[in-house]
Formats: sequence, C-alpha cells, structure tokens
Amino acid sequence: MIRLRKVVFPVAGLGTRFLPATKVVPKEMLPVIDRPLIQYAVDEAVDAGADTLVFVTNRYKHSIADYFDSAYELEETLERAGKHELLAAVQGLLPPHVRCVYVTQEQALGLGHAVLCTKPVVGDEPFGVILPDDLIVNDGPGALRQMAECAPDAETGVLAVEEVPRADTGKYGIVDVEKGSERIRHIVEKPKPEDAPSNLGVVGRYVLPARIFDLLEHTTPGAGGEIQLTDAIAALLRDTPVLAHRFRGRRFDCGSKAGMVRATLHFALDDPDLAGIVREFVADHDVV
Repeated sequence: MIRLRKVVFPVAGLGTRFLPATKVVPKEMLPVIDRPLIQYAVDEAVDAGADTLVFVTNRYKHSIADYFDSAYELEETLERAGKHELLAAVQGLLPPHVRCVYVTQEQALGLGHAVLCTKPVVGDEPFGVILPDDLIVNDGPGALRQMAECAPDAETGVLAVEEVPRADTGKYGIVDVEKGSERIRHIVEKPKPEDAPSNLGVVGRYVLPARIFDLLEHTTPGAGGEIQLTDAIAALLRDTPVLAHRFRGRRFDCGSKAGMVRATLHFALDDPDLAGIVREFVADHDVV
C-alpha cells in the first residue's frame, strides 16, 4: 500500500452538456441532492489519505475555491440563529489538516496537459487523479483508497477499470491485461469495437508515479493540440508496472444528464426522508 498525500482534480472543462446552467455554475458544482459533485470526489480523496487537494481550473472558475473557503457571514448568521446542524455541515466540508491548492490551466489542451500543470505542486511523489464526473459510491473504502492499497510501491501505477459494453469502447481508454493478472500489457484510447483489445474501460481514477510528468513533457500532442494522459501511460507501460483495478462500488457517469439523474435517484432512495417521495412519484406516474 502507498500513501496518496496529493490528489489532482482536473476541473477546467466548460461542462457544455449542461448548458445553460454551466454558463454560471461549474459542472463540478452541480448538486446531487444537497452536495455538489466535487464534494463526493474530495471525500474520496480524503478517505485515501490525501492532505493536499490540487484543483486544475481555469481563470473563470471561482466558485470551487469559494465553496471550500470559509463563509464567515453565513456561519455567523447560522450561529446567531441557533442552526447548529447546518453550521456544522458548512464548516465540515474539509478536515482541518487538508489544504486546497489551485492551479490554472491557461488552455484546454487535454487531460494529460491538465495533470502536467500540477508538477510543481505534486513534485516527486506518487499521486492520485480523480475525475469528479465519475461518481463512485461505496459502502466501504472508496475506489481511490482501494487502488492505493493494491499498489505495491511508489513506482507502480494503478488505473480504475470496469467492463463496458463492447459498442461503447470508443468512449473509453481500453486496456489489455495479462492473463490471470491485473498487470496491463496495452492501453488504447477510444478504439472502435472491432479494434478494442478487450471491454475493460478506464474510468476516472488513477494512481500515478511521479515519472508520469517526464513522460507527459515528451508526449506528442494529438488532435487539437491536446496532450493525452493515455499516451503517457502507454509509454509508462514499457518499463513500469501499471495495474488494472476492478474497484468495488457503483459508478455514475455524471458527465451526462442520464448519469446525473441516476445518481440523484440513488441518493434519494438512500435517504429516509426522500425515498418515500420518489417511490410515490414513480407509482403515481406508472413508471416501470
């Protein structure tokens, strides 16, 4: 097991699938019930042992930093009103020992470039990457913690994977693993179904060694000038073990409207105050 002190959150995207809402509200701040997507991702990072959260953002996104900052006027108002439960919720977004660092990605040049922007903060230690769009729900240890626990040393990479429909391989990085092992032999970015080496798709969790930064610096940009993280991982595979971890938990693709609805319904049905309302609505509308 390794300790992931630093976790990176690439959150510079424009969230165009959720326009017009994301014209003013970052996609990562859209709520699932009463908590924004980014809070679920941060909780998972803290569960994995992180004490430094590195947000890769753009110069227009201030609400994520505002969300994790203290809101003195709000807290004072809640204190005066005796609303101590709400006050605790507002003050408990982060443990006291956890700090946030914000790095600006000046141009949208791909996930690999976003990760590369964090090199001065992450330094020479292994780190995690969480894509908040992928909300993973677990009853036990979070997905990133599971991955850290299966990494034998700081030089080994770990990618979260799950089986995806063969028709959907063009939406994912697809890995080929050694028979009877978790070790990845090959990774392909968004292959056609007929070209995919398997149906094991990489989803939004990575444990990466610091060496990935050097590889990203030497990765040739692809279409649109973007630097692909998949290309750097493919280079890493040549001389470094990278494992495919089939995490325990359920993933919701909250980068889509359908995934956001499913996640909202999941948490609503898990809430004693809301479950009855959802079931009543479904019954009244003859939803199968």
